[in-house]
Amino acid sequence: MLNYTIRRLFLAIPTLLFISLVIFFIVKLSPSDPTANLPLTIPPEVREKIRESLGVNQPLLVQFGLWLKQLMISEPLYWTNQYFGTEFEVGQRIISYQTRSPVMDIVIQRMPQTLWVVGTAYLVGILIALPIGIFSAYRQYSIFDQAGTFVSMIGFSVPPFFSGVLVIVIFSVQLGWLPSIYDTTHIVDSWDSFVIQFKQMIMPVMVLALQTTAQISRFLRASMLDNLNQDYVRTARAKGLSEKIVVLVHVLRNSMIPVITVIALGVPTIFGGAIITEQVFKVNGLGQLLIISIQAGDVPTVQTLTFMFAVLIVLFNLVADVLYGLLDPRIRYD
Repeated sequence: MLNYTIRRLFLAIPTLLFISLVIFFIVKLSPSDPTANLPLTIPPEVREKIRESLGVNQPLLVQFGLWLKQLMISEPLYWTNQYFGTEFEVGQRIISYQTRSPVMDIVIQRMPQTLWVVGTAYLVGILIALPIGIFSAYRQYSIFDQAGTFVSMIGFSVPPFFSGVLVIVIFSVQLGWLPSIYDTTHIVDSWDSFVIQFKQMIMPVMVLALQTTAQISRFLRASMLDNLNQDYVRTARAKGLSEKIVVLVHVLRNSMIPVITVIALGVPTIFGGAIITEQVFKVNGLGQLLIISIQAGDVPTVQTLTFMFAVLIVLFNLVADVLYGLLDPRIRYD
């Protein structure tokens, strides 16, 4: 397993290099100018010097090499110096066209808000989906199963921008129970402040968790239905094992193998869904940063955030493959 993991990590390097090349040229196809948002009173020669300092006037391959060097070398060295007190020579970092500050500094500032909302939503979605999927399969075609199917269809078909506005209208406008805007400046330092934080997280977490619950519960239900009629289940029952052990130990373990892929690959997907949800609830996170950067033509920020999402996909593909081997003893990679 260790050798396989190391091989996959080395294979991920050329994969990410190719992805970074595609991202760079796709973003560069859009018209963007780092001086577009500057005051009109700035002389043309000053604008040209700003473009030269950012490397915008250089050939595309040179710009790509510069961005790749900043992303792979300068940024890791900078954060190594920050956390470990080393004194490596950093060089020029990736600079945002909008704020004229390092992109990764902005990302680090906004990441906790996204992780709070997205992480909580994904965890809640999984915890709700697992018992729904198990019980729906065990009691197939029951009222509970039909209700679970109905809720899942809603989760699959209703987009976040619609469900987000819907819950705002119901719980904020009509009932007045929950705040419609997420206050990212709120600090939790007492029980009352924790209650406020909990209330403002309910709606964005609810919207994101709905899709997660729908997807994982349907996959788990289908996988368990395939396993419930297998010979090993009848053998386990014939040995006198309780129904609880048969379902929750034998059937569930084998059924979780394909579901692991859905859970692992759902992490980048939920980050993608958070882009729209953060806009709806005004969460000052990475999703909102990406939308603002696209609208402003902030190429370095868009490239960096898109590459981070690509890294998540490659990383959690590897996590899914490793978990296969841990759950199924028949799978051997070495």
